[in-house]
Amino acid sequence: MSMLMICPGCGVKNRIPTEKKHLSPKCGRCGTSLAGAPISGIVNPLTDAQFQQRVEQSAMPVLVDMYAPTCGPCQMIAPVIAELAEAFAGRLMVYKLDTSSQGMTASRLRIRGVPTLLFYKNGVMVDQLVGAAPQAQIEARIKTIL
Repeated sequence: MSMLMICPGCGVKNRIPTEKKHLSPKCGRCGTSLAGAPISGIVNPLTDAQFQQRVEQSAMPVLVDMYAPTCGPCQMIAPVIAELAEAFAGRLMVYKLDTSSQGMTASRLRIRGVPTLLFYKNGVMVDQLVGAAPQAQIEARIKTIL
């Protein structure tokens, strides 16, 4: 079993065997350490400080789930987002940003309600979905950016 880690230096996808993740993997292209690098196939946590590098400078399409831990609809779609992250592993990066503790990005993007799903392609937001949408609708939006 292996996982895909995205290099924070050059953006290249690196396949890392899960049994060797503890050995501090490095990027095969540029040699940058992959410690703390986002992993494709799971929902990665995101902070205000990481947003520009991981989302707006990403070589891969990105889905950002803007949520609040106390939000019921956010908790309802969390398993759906996790399932989609796994289904689109290697083709889509999925992040989750807590708007209650990471408010700068939410404010800058004028996020008024949660859950809000942001869809990025080539570093530009190309779509936005507000509310707890059904999985088929989210999946259809993902397919448009791939």
